[in-house]
Amino acid sequence: MHDFHHQANPIGERALKISIILNLSISILQGIGAVISGSYALLSDALHNLTDVFSLIVSFIAVRLGAKKNTTARTFGFQRAEIMAAFFNSLTLILLSGFLAFEGFTRWKKEPVIHFEWLIWLAIASIFVNAISVFILHKDASESLNIKSSYLHLFTDMLTSVAVLIGGLLMKYFGWFWVDSLLTIFIAIFLLFQSLDIFSRSLRNLLMFTPPNINIEAVAEKVKSIPGIKNIHHVHIWEMKDGNIILEAHIDLIHDYKISQFEDILLKIEKVLHDNFNISHINIQPEINKSDNKQIIA
Repeated sequence: MHDFHHQANPIGERALKISIILNLSISILQGIGAVISGSYALLSDALHNLTDVFSLIVSFIAVRLGAKKNTTARTFGFQRAEIMAAFFNSLTLILLSGFLAFEGFTRWKKEPVIHFEWLIWLAIASIFVNAISVFILHKDASESLNIKSSYLHLFTDMLTSVAVLIGGLLMKYFGWFWVDSLLTIFIAIFLLFQSLDIFSRSLRNLLMFTPPNINIEAVAEKVKSIPGIKNIHHVHIWEMKDGNIILEAHIDLIHDYKISQFEDILLKIEKVLHDNFNISHINIQPEINKSDNKQIIA
C-alpha cells in the first residue's frame, strides 16, 4: 500500500476555541433578551447560536481525535471523526429547522407585542460576533468538511441575525410585530437548505460511496493505458476524510514481472491516479492469469 498523503497538523483548533467562547457568550445574552423581549425570532437566533456552540465543540473534539496517532487497535485512528461530526452537526440543524418552522406558524396570527429594543441591539451584537468567527474560520473551512459545517453554522447565523435586525427595525418604525413569526419561518427554511448539502456529503462519506467528482470508468481507462497492465477490476474508491481519497483494486499484468519490475509499474499507477484524480492512497493486488471476476465493480 502506497500513500501520497501525509497527515497535516490539526487545523482550526485555535479558531474553534475563540469561536466557542464568542458564540457561547452571545447565546446566553440572546436567550436572556428573548425572554425579556418576548421575541421568538430572537429565541430562534439564540438557539441557532447555541447549536453553533455545540457544533464548534464537536468539531474541536473531532479535530483533536483526528490528530491522534494510529495504533494496532485503531489502524485508521480517528480519521473519520471529523466526518461524523459534520454529519451530526448537519442533522441537528435539520431537526432545529423543523422546530422553528412549527413555532413560527403557530404564532403567525397571534401578533404578540415585542420589546424590539432588545431585538435590535442583540441582533447587532450577534452579527458582530459571528462575523469575527466566520473570518477566523474561513481559511480552514476550505480544507475540512468538519470545519466547513461549523463555518456554515456561523455564516448562516450571521445572515439570520441581519434578518432579525431588519425585523426589529420594522417593528420599531412600522409596528409590524407579525414580522417576528415571518423571520422565525425564514430562519427555519434557510437552515434546512444550508444543512442538507453537508448532510448528504457526510452521509455519502460514511457509507463509503465513490466521491462524486470521480468517474471509476475513467480511472480504469487511465490505469489500463499504463504499459504492462491488461485489466483492472474489483475497484473500490472512497474518501477516508477530506482530501484523503483511497483506491483499492486488483490488476492483471501482461507478464509475470519480478517484484522490482512491478514496483516501477506501481509508481506509474500512483502518479497517474494522483495527478488525474487526486487519489492519495492506493492498495493494489497484482495478478497474472488468475481466474476470477474481471468486472470493474464485482
